[in-house]
Amino acid sequence: MTETARQRPEFRNINAISDLPSYRLPAAGWVSILHRVSGALMFLLMPFIIWMFDSSITSEISYAQFAAAFNVGIGFIPGWFIKLVALAIIWAYLHHFIAGIRHLYMDTFHAVTKAFGKSSAVVTLVLSLGLTVVLAAKLFGLY
Repeated sequence: MTETARQRPEFRNINAISDLPSYRLPAAGWVSILHRVSGALMFLLMPFIIWMFDSSITSEISYAQFAAAFNVGIGFIPGWFIKLVALAIIWAYLHHFIAGIRHLYMDTFHAVTKAFGKSSAVVTLVLSLGLTVVLAAKLFGLY
């Protein structure tokens, strides 16, 4: 009475040098990684966010200095670089907010399927990048 054992799949460790460059991360994986990156970026740029808020509401003189920083720059830092940092904060906030709403929706309504995960991840990426492009055009004076 010998039963033949069913062949089980063999799992192995990946070889990071040869396997990782060819691995295609799904959209939900990108959203998850970018959610963490955007949170870290907002945390690290918090002093810049506080400076922007403080200098924009303290007085008319500080607001004029704030506006000049975006147009001309501060010291050796050009104005376009300050706009890029502000744009990074804009993207981080938008992506983190939209991805957070996605996670809350999935947790609340138990919408944890592969199809919904992929479609909601694509919507998250398109919305966050699209809104960032629109606000970048406004920030850099295209309209």
